[in-house]
Amino acid sequence: MASDIEYRIRRSTRARRVRVSVESERGVEVVLPQRAPEREAAAAIRELRPWIERRVAELERARAAVAARAGTVPYLGQTLRLAVQPGRTRAHRRGDELLVPAGPDQRPALERFYRRAARDEVASRLDAACAQAGSTYTRLTIRGQRTRWASCSRTGAMSFNWRLLLAPEPVLDYVVWHEVCHLDILDHSSRFWALLERRCPGYAEQQRWLRFNGTTLVL
Repeated sequence: MASDIEYRIRRSTRARRVRVSVESERGVEVVLPQRAPEREAAAAIRELRPWIERRVAELERARAAVAARAGTVPYLGQTLRLAVQPGRTRAHRRGDELLVPAGPDQRPALERFYRRAARDEVASRLDAACAQAGSTYTRLTIRGQRTRWASCSRTGAMSFNWRLLLAPEPVLDYVVWHEVCHLDILDHSSRFWALLERRCPGYAEQQRWLRFNGTTLVL
């Protein structure tokens, strides 16, 4: 039965098929095309039950990880202690402290800090990796994608998720090398994985870490 999974239905004029999402803010949501009967929502929940249950468990683990930080945030394997300063408008790092504005929700200031830091952290690693590989990229963008950690376009434009700075440093290094290898091989063929292993030996360990812990990389 699908009834023991709580979900909400949202109709969309743009939807052409039934979609199911599980997000920390909205819970389980089923998007239906305007004329689709509601029974299609229940059918989708039944069909996707294993995935929904895994996703819910991942989100619960992420919430527990954030709660366990207790006034700290991770930064490439380090732990920064949050220090509230009344009157401050932006977050600023000072040694092992991160000075943050006062208020009930510091996440906007924290995210802006990580986005600024990500550009420097990623750019230095990307430049070094490209120099070592003899490759070049055309542009670097820092984003906050929900489903992607990084991407490389056919034109050599690079995009990285700022949340990677919440992971240990070797994970960021792996993702950088992954995208640099795409400058030579754009697909995920066996040739690509062999090239990545030569350039980033042992990458599979970081890949597994990111797959298992990716949902905890939130503020």
